[in-house]
Amino acid sequence: MKTQDTLLLGILILCVLSFTNCKKNPRPNPELASIGLFRGDLALCGSGQFGEVSFSIACDYETRADFDLAVSLLHSFEYVEAEKAFVNVIDKDPECAMAYWGVAMSNFHPLWSPPSKEELEKGSKILEIAATIPKSERSGEYLDAVNAFYTDWETLDHSIRIKRFESEMEQIYNAYPDDKEAAIFYALALKAAADITDKNYTNERKAGAILEALFPDQPDHPGIAHYIIHNYDNPVLAEMALPTARRYAEIAPASAHAQHMPSHIFTRLGLWEESIDSNLNSTSSAVCYASSIDENAHWDEEVHGMGYLVYAYLQKGDNDKALEQFTYLQGFEKVFPANFKIAYTTAAIPSRIALENRDWASAAELQLPLVDIVPWDKFPWERSIMNFAKALGAVHLGNTNSAESELKILKSNRQELIALGDDYKANQVEIQINTVQAWIYMAEGQNEQALLLMQRAVEMESITAKHPVTPGEVLPAVELFGDMLLAMGKSEEALAAYELDLKTHPNRFNGLYGAAKAAKESGNSEKMSFYFGKLLEISSSKSVRTELEEAKKFLNDYET
Repeated sequence: MKTQDTLLLGILILCVLSFTNCKKNPRPNPELASIGLFRGDLALCGSGQFGEVSFSIACDYETRADFDLAVSLLHSFEYVEAEKAFVNVIDKDPECAMAYWGVAMSNFHPLWSPPSKEELEKGSKILEIAATIPKSERSGEYLDAVNAFYTDWETLDHSIRIKRFESEMEQIYNAYPDDKEAAIFYALALKAAADITDKNYTNERKAGAILEALFPDQPDHPGIAHYIIHNYDNPVLAEMALPTARRYAEIAPASAHAQHMPSHIFTRLGLWEESIDSNLNSTSSAVCYASSIDENAHWDEEVHGMGYLVYAYLQKGDNDKALEQFTYLQGFEKVFPANFKIAYTTAAIPSRIALENRDWASAAELQLPLVDIVPWDKFPWERSIMNFAKALGAVHLGNTNSAESELKILKSNRQELIALGDDYKANQVEIQINTVQAWIYMAEGQNEQALLLMQRAVEMESITAKHPVTPGEVLPAVELFGDMLLAMGKSEEALAAYELDLKTHPNRFNGLYGAAKAAKESGNSEKMSFYFGKLLEISSSKSVRTELEEAKKFLNDYET
């Protein structure tokens, strides 16, 4: 070979190598540095298994595994780590359009409360960058779908933008029948856009049918299992999700949320032991994750799981275990992020412990916990839980003036939520307002007005979907209606109310006990025996609740 030819060959090889190196180690996009993306190593605990995803329109072959992991994390709502994983893909392949889509989806979280201003800004900016890079037709459609949610976020209502996202995902779903992820994300969009007053669960049934059809061929897909549970998380459809609930934790054992999510169904069905096991696993995983970020901090997923744990312990009459969780919570010095999940749960735990035990004195003296950690001024709905508990405590102690003061705060909180445009939470607080006012009327001897208003609260709650953050109402309105009727000596009507309560809240401790008491006072020994027996069946052997002693005594006398 001539010297000149050798030199040309060398230059050619150098050019090829330089091009390849540029592709693998691209110059960082300066626009990304200002967005505030989560970067760095993934903080994964346990087995590191998050299920099996194979997304057909991922980018460079060498980033395929990273991209699929990111989507798996996204499907289990591990949003911070999902964002990191998608950013890792962008760092390796800046022209991977779907990685930008993934970052936008990680800040969207369709089934949670609306994204913060910071998240909306981040999602919008990443989509602006994505618009400047080449992409396939299908990638462009996915980006258009999530962009439909972010566009005009400063002026358009969240619910309108959710509907736009659903419409865009439906088009992708119809255009690409072989794209399984399109079907899965469309099912997610259907749930996100569902009408919370639709007790026929139209969207949930449609989404469930799509997902159920996919599950046999993809039994280890985290999104399919997860979204089946969310769509069936209601009193009508919950039984259909039980096999999936028992499967999801095995699919994604490294996800704290995947360990927790089955307890939504276990709670709906009154399967307290399974709910406890689910959330013990979840909180353990969450502790591992938090320690990898900051050994002195606690993650919101741990707190969320604790809320469900306390609820389940209380339904088994296990006050010691419930109080153990509250004592542990009170020792927290740092939580992240300080969001609505933490605010809701930290207000609900002490309120539930007092109210479920009918400890009216403790309820009346409740104070917001973690005041140095949680920015309570931002959470009027969550604050209202404690105002509601304090009002019920006060009125049961005969202190109607204090109850009226808490009622005034509840009304102010509701106006604040209306001003924020949060109709759902405003409606939830209105149910509490009606309930408290009803009990004040009763304390004042105005029984007819009390029953009418309590009935109104029951009707409102019956057409309002449960928020995913909560295992259930702090106290179900229909159960409180039964309490009111029983206190007025209307035992047969009270029994009907408690039985209605148990249809939508099976195996609730106070629902079972109330039904047994109402049956006793109405002379129905057969039903009293049934409900007392069921109460003993679901309760912890370590419980010291006096109601259980009453149940044992009755059953012993009844049998002899």
